[in-house]
Amino acid sequence: MKRLRAALPLILLLLAGVTLYASGALDRFNPQHLVAHQHQIRMHIAEHPWLSRLTYIGLLTLGMATGIPGTIVIILAGGYAFGVVDGTLCSSAGLTLGTLILYLASRYAFGTGSKHPPAIVAKLHHGFERHPVSYTLFLRFVPVMPFGAVTVGLAWLRCPLWLFLGASWLGGTVSLVFESSIGAGLGDALDQDGALNAGLLMHASVLLPMGALAVLALLPLLIGRLTRHRRQAPPDRQG
Repeated sequence: MKRLRAALPLILLLLAGVTLYASGALDRFNPQHLVAHQHQIRMHIAEHPWLSRLTYIGLLTLGMATGIPGTIVIILAGGYAFGVVDGTLCSSAGLTLGTLILYLASRYAFGTGSKHPPAIVAKLHHGFERHPVSYTLFLRFVPVMPFGAVTVGLAWLRCPLWLFLGASWLGGTVSLVFESSIGAGLGDALDQDGALNAGLLMHASVLLPMGALAVLALLPLLIGRLTRHRRQAPPDRQG
């Protein structure tokens, strides 16, 4: 009974995520819907600049706190609606608040972490124990695993709150700059072409941040390949 009570906040967050995902609410943020209602969206933002931004932050906070897939759609919509700078700032606030809620709920549910860890934690444990600061920063800067899964894993490892918040904010914002740029680039491309088609992806304002995000996603493979190469090199070459 005590374990169930401790796990209740995390269970409620996961149930809220399932409900939100199943309700189809994320469909409102897909490109087709944004294009169809772009005039209403921009008018509403112009009339209610602070309310619209706070609403967006709240929605992204809920998405990140529940760990649902598809939050990238919300982030792209933020870039589309608010531009690169405002979109990144609002997304950074929502991401940080949402991951903090998920972290606290997970840490409360796991207690002292004495029970058998999830599989995700087993992969993180060795590196975290040896270099907690650098390893946490690496996990947040480089998208090795889903953001929510890493949050739960770090909570089980009892990552210090200051380190978790700092790494989540810094690492998350790096990705958000590119993702918001893609959303804003789609908005610029739509203003020029006026139609949603595959040709939008060839605009420089969309293509360049997409390329940068792809490079960021490939960094773990590159680092792993370089590390294996150093381990396999003869001793005289390593010296």
